[in-house]
Amino acid sequence: MKPGRLGVYLTAAATALGVALIPQPGASAAQTDCTYTRSGLVPLNDLGTGTYKGLTGGLYPNGSNVRPTAHTNAGVNIAQNHVLPRNASGQVDLVNGKVVLISIGMSNTTQEFQKFIATSQAYANLNDKLVIVDGAQGGKDASAWANPADTTWSVLSTRLSSAGVTPAQVQAVWLKEQYVGDNLGAFPQGAQNLRNSLASILRNARTNYPNLALGYVASRIYTYNPLRSAGAYEQGWAVKKLIEDQINGASDLTYGAGGVAPWLSWGPYMWADGLGADGVAGGTPGRSDGLEWACSDLVTDRVHPSATGQQKVANLLLNQLSTDPTSTPWFNK
Repeated sequence: MKPGRLGVYLTAAATALGVALIPQPGASAAQTDCTYTRSGLVPLNDLGTGTYKGLTGGLYPNGSNVRPTAHTNAGVNIAQNHVLPRNASGQVDLVNGKVVLISIGMSNTTQEFQKFIATSQAYANLNDKLVIVDGAQGGKDASAWANPADTTWSVLSTRLSSAGVTPAQVQAVWLKEQYVGDNLGAFPQGAQNLRNSLASILRNARTNYPNLALGYVASRIYTYNPLRSAGAYEQGWAVKKLIEDQINGASDLTYGAGGVAPWLSWGPYMWADGLGADGVAGGTPGRSDGLEWACSDLVTDRVHPSATGQQKVANLLLNQLSTDPTSTPWFNK
């Protein structure tokens, strides 16, 4: 490993007809199988100015999937002028310093981020000053990370030390969190509650890592578990609200000098409605840009990603960080 490239850690009849079943509410856990090829929910980036339970879609304000120009410009400015190689004390050191990217989240997050770390090592244009540390931890949901005294933070501290870097060198974070069992409760209040937990996590992170400047926030991929499908989908609405609130100047999400959180962006949005309307891999996709999730992209619980699912996430994240103008200055050589 090169220096600086360090990662720490359907019934049979329906099948014959090619029909994708949408289980009705109250389906038992025993029905958690590969028959659930679509939920009928519309991805945020396909919903646009359409609505879900009264709220307008799109990844960003006003049904748009494009990050507002002013917000992008602010992120670019931070990336170019603040996210710089730093020494152990946090002082800029362009020769020997490091830029640390961490992950924060649950079991899915750590599985996906570790695959991203491995994938990034084969990326020829990776910045050799970049150190990537997986801080996400299995079983640790948003409530845990929202508690500044939870052991999640000390475990992450240990992982940073094992990677040979310090809290002062942490400058970017990939955050993907949810509540246990994807249980948000009634919408939209449940999504609002998760938004608040995510905001707390980011403020905790900013407190622990004073040079943390940029945050990329993701929501779950599709789940073939019908009991958890709505919660996985609505998690995306929590992230949308979080980012929109920062764009609109929310006081609990200020960034930059004197701010309490890092600058935030989608990073990336990965939910697609399974295999789409036809329930066939490679047919009509679960999202207009072609993204789809097959049952084989998840393990037997139909919630956690399999090797192929992990790789899809890793590729999506690598594509974003290697092309987004708010990350290319420090992610690429």
